[in-house]
Amino acid sequence: MPRRPAGRHRPPVQTMWAIRKRGPEPGLALEEVPVPVPGDDEVLVEVEAASVCGTDLHIFRWDAWARHRISPPLTLGHEFAGTVVDVGRSVRHVVPGEFVSAESHVTCGGCFHCRTGRAHMCEHTQILGVDRDGAFAQFVAVPESVIWKNDRAKLPPEIATLQEPFGNAVFAVGREDVAGKTVAILGCGPVGLFSIGIARASGAGRVLASDRTPFRLGLAERMGVHAALDVREVDDVAAWFVEQNEGEHPDVVFEMSGAAAAIVDSFRIARNGGRVILFGIPAQPVELDVAEALIFKNLTVSAVSGREVFATWYKTRWLLEHGVVDLRPLITEELELAQFERAFALLESGEACKIVLHPNGAPQEPVVATPTAEAHMNGHLPKLGRWAHR
Repeated sequence: MPRRPAGRHRPPVQTMWAIRKRGPEPGLALEEVPVPVPGDDEVLVEVEAASVCGTDLHIFRWDAWARHRISPPLTLGHEFAGTVVDVGRSVRHVVPGEFVSAESHVTCGGCFHCRTGRAHMCEHTQILGVDRDGAFAQFVAVPESVIWKNDRAKLPPEIATLQEPFGNAVFAVGREDVAGKTVAILGCGPVGLFSIGIARASGAGRVLASDRTPFRLGLAERMGVHAALDVREVDDVAAWFVEQNEGEHPDVVFEMSGAAAAIVDSFRIARNGGRVILFGIPAQPVELDVAEALIFKNLTVSAVSGREVFATWYKTRWLLEHGVVDLRPLITEELELAQFERAFALLESGEACKIVLHPNGAPQEPVVATPTAEAHMNGHLPKLGRWAHR
């Protein structure tokens, strides 16, 4: 067990720059705020890299979900990597100088799910950057219980920060044995693209994917998909998947988009007796013919959210540390914290996958950014559920 050095190891500054939701309105601001003081069971981390998630876009836009869930003021960000600079007096397993990331779901530890090894289902979860201040800042304080130690020699900060979202795909794909099977992935957002790499690494015989964004379809090819479809170019999406699989329906279908049409198609695409894994969150209720789409086809359907804490993290680390899956093609840009407006604009445009912010780069100054009217109204992001993010 690491021994905590005697005395405190506070950073040499009293204030820091952070991306904040200042009030109940669209937009974000880069503000100078006090460096957090870690509680007795908390760890203070100097953030070296923090990646932007779709949840952050919802908060930026201040959509219906954000208005219901977020209580400003709040520092955003839940995907990060950095160095421990201070620890609370009750911390026993983490010491200053260690390179860490964190599970973004801070669970209660005492409910039925937490006590039976299913903390990812905890109904009392608090999420970094959603329910408590997050990591779009130079420093972040998080409970020791969610700290995950990294090996800097194997995972640089820009990759270590992606472990949290990558774990969603590891958990989803890990629900099925895909070796030697044909896998269909509907939706090439970050988690869909992660899933392509994992399916290929897991020995899938053929991986097929679909999306409606040329930029994402190009990334799907870089991640190793055997064939990719722009759904705007065909009338029958299911027929395309069957054609690409030598006239047979795919064995396993991962629905990653949340689009209503894709959810319906996922059941049409799967073979009789096949598997459908639902991960994408639909914006509205989806109508299905349960008898024809599921029962008569003898389908096995799984609904998946989050990661297993911490079982998925061990699998994630192995895949990334050993280069089994390479996430570098999915990092569109690396920016300083003050360039967050560009980061959000790129993500809104659909011409980006993962953008990594580096909070401790060049000197900062206040910045205020608001979504464009078009971005605020287009509603292409899915509506998030009670769990807020994946």
